[in-house]
Amino acid sequence: MDVIGFWTRSWINDDSAAVRKLLAPDVEVEWNLDAPVDDEELLQVQHRIAAFADKVTVAGETLAEDGATLVYDMVAPFGTARMVEFLAVAGGRITEVRQVYDVTLTDRYFPGLYDN
Repeated sequence: MDVIGFWTRSWINDDSAAVRKLLAPDVEVEWNLDAPVDDEELLQVQHRIAAFADKVTVAGETLAEDGATLVYDMVAPFGTARMVEFLAVAGGRITEVRQVYDVTLTDRYFPGLYDN
């Protein structure tokens, strides 16, 4: 199975059930947003992006046997923000998710994205 391709298609298309199946039970999640993160918060933010964005595309990717680095362009009604994601994969499951957002543009074009 193409774990990375399935991951990107699933969250971009707002399929949280498919995303959850890819996450290892003890997945480590980190990001640079000013909010605590765990797998549940990750799914909520991915849902908000998918629901609000006009379009999310993979602008670049570097694939390895044990993971990937992905660059996303997230197009909102008034502009585009970028996010870089680092994924680690073992046994067909994602074991680590590290996301780095362009916080200035994310806050501008996706207001309230990570508010609880």
